[in-house]
Amino acid sequence: MATGSVTSQGVGHARRAANSKAVAMAARAGFVARGVIYVLIGVLALRIAFADGGGKQADRGGALAEIAEKPFGAVLLWVLGIALAGMALWRLSEALFGQAGPDGDKPAKRAVAAGRFVFYGFVSYSVLSFAAGDKSSGSGSGSSDKSSKDITAKALDWPGGQWIVGAVGVGVAVAGVWIAVRAIMRKYHKHLKMSEMSDKTRKGVDFFGVFGGASRGSVFAAAGGFAIAAAVQHKPGKAKGMDDTLRSFTDTPAGPWLLVLISVGLAAFGIFSWVNARWRKV
Repeated sequence: MATGSVTSQGVGHARRAANSKAVAMAARAGFVARGVIYVLIGVLALRIAFADGGGKQADRGGALAEIAEKPFGAVLLWVLGIALAGMALWRLSEALFGQAGPDGDKPAKRAVAAGRFVFYGFVSYSVLSFAAGDKSSGSGSGSSDKSSKDITAKALDWPGGQWIVGAVGVGVAVAGVWIAVRAIMRKYHKHLKMSEMSDKTRKGVDFFGVFGGASRGSVFAAAGGFAIAAAVQHKPGKAKGMDDTLRSFTDTPAGPWLLVLISVGLAAFGIFSWVNARWRKV
């Protein structure tokens, strides 16, 4: 058999595997896991808003610690980690073979999918490391604030470090605005099976999608702004992880009520992730 024929058959098998029910189930499980983490982050941030944080971090590490304290928490952590690995696998299939939809094969969309594969691969690794007993920040499951400050301090010592940190901060801030704007414009509609929803369900989906996406984007934008400040002032302490970024909302004229709004919004994004688990086109 010709080499080209064998290669094309291999690509065909890989493409069918990427479009299989197993990959679709892995993607939906990943959305469920992402939803659990965001709902918990929202709850933890809400406690902080009412001065009842109990020393917990309102970030992924804090959410994982909260789960670990519950009955069967260790088992749930393993389940979440494996489910997030499924999300990474789905994003990898999108990077290799394109997304669902008429324009899903565009190079730009494949590149974004590749970036998401790396991100969810890291998140899955951090959750599984935490489940295996690694509670250090080095696993990606510790304090996001300490990690952000440590990484920023190292980067600022590099040649051109201020420009690098500033560029990353701008990138994160722009990504946050992009996330929020796309949510407000309801760009997620093209990824969901909207025709299968009732009018009441659509209204609920739009509430969680717009509110949740805008809140999530706001947190990213604020974190990017702090990274830019760290670069301009050459002070690593200005950089903030998710926990400190959320706490900073209490320093605004709105006081803790802005944090309350963002906290509920992050929980709403978690629920929107569950909506994706049910109606996402995969």
